[in-house]
Amino acid sequence: MSAKKITEGSETGRGRPRAFDPEAAVETALGLFHARGYDAVGVAELSQAIGVNPPSLYAAFGSKQGLYERAVARYLGREGAFVSEILAEPGPVAEIGARLLTRAAEAYGIDRMHLGCLVTDGARNSADEGVCAFTKTLKAAARDRVIARFRQEFPPESAPGKAERLADFVVVTLAGLSASARDGLPPEALAQAAAIAGAGFRVACAEAQEMKA
Repeated sequence: MSAKKITEGSETGRGRPRAFDPEAAVETALGLFHARGYDAVGVAELSQAIGVNPPSLYAAFGSKQGLYERAVARYLGREGAFVSEILAEPGPVAEIGARLLTRAAEAYGIDRMHLGCLVTDGARNSADEGVCAFTKTLKAAARDRVIARFRQEFPPESAPGKAERLADFVVVTLAGLSASARDGLPPEALAQAAAIAGAGFRVACAEAQEMKA
């Protein structure tokens, strides 16, 4: 069934049918998932917030996970787009990595109702194997993108393993910033932590340059 337009309530014969807007539904679901996490938001709550019954939600998105995947895709194209944007910028890896950390600290703490990274923490400790596998795939792909960018400066033939280690530093720090934001660390403290980590990352990049074969 196409998700472009589904009417809800026409079977009751009471009032005019409501038009179901899938894009608005994804936006509503994104807010709920980001605020509380995948497992904490049930299908009944999603249906009520969106304004449809569960069968209509399943018809449009296939499953709760299907709706979550749509919400994550929107997040990555908007709030989380800074990662891809910064990786595409020119400049030395030292500045790219430090900029990623600074921007993440801003993004993860700016909206006190939607803290942290949806990809990193939206399904953390989830009991749903499907959504855990989905999240694991996204995280691995993000790490691979960081490594690919860092290899432009630290290729395997002249700096074996350097890009991977530097990428892991950035990925681990991003995860820490996200978790700290969700735990309530204020934006100014996130920014300070990112600045300290960025300074350390620059030093690590300088050392890696000196050790190039």
